[in-house]
This record gives sequence, structure tokens and C-alpha cells, in this order.
Amino acid sequence: MTDDTARAAELLKEHRDSIDRLDAILVFTLAERFKHTQAVGALKAHHDLPPSDPAREETQIARLQDLASRADLDPEFAKKFLNFIIQEVIQHHRRQQP
Repeated sequence: MTDDTARAAELLKEHRDSIDRLDAILVFTLAERFKHTQAVGALKAHHDLPPSDPAREETQIARLQDLASRADLDPEFAKKFLNFIIQEVIQHHRRQQP
């Protein structure tokens, strides 16, 4: 193995280690987020509120797209990601409805 190849392998391992740590952060962050959305769903069910809030969803999507732009992340990707999460949350809320 050449010095360049060894250095490339070392850099690759460092990047992959960082990716693994970030994946763990994402999973734990999503778990925490879903704990809060479950609590929101319980409140909505208890007070007979609808499982979705389109105005809130629209505001959150715009907010996340702005954050994505500032973070140098594709805003459309951020929108798709949040829409996926929102749909999952709405399904949870619907299951909590009486």
C-alpha cells in the first residue's frame, strides 16, 4: 500500500466514523422529536382537535427550507424530508384519535 493509498484509507475511515456518529445523532434526535409529537397527538385526541395542522406544516416547511439554505443543504431535500416526517406524525395522531 502506498503512502497516498494509506492516507486515503485513513481519511475514508475518519469520514465514515463521522457519518456513523451523525447517524446516531439523527436517530436519537428523531426519537426525541417523535416523543414530543406523540404528546401533541395525545393532546389533540383529548381535546378533539384534527390530527393535522396544514398552516403549521406550511410554516415549518418554509422554516426548514430557510434553515437548509443557510446550512448549504438543498432546500427541496429538506422539504421532502420534513414532509415525510409530517406524514408519519399525522398517521400517529390519527391512530390516537378515538
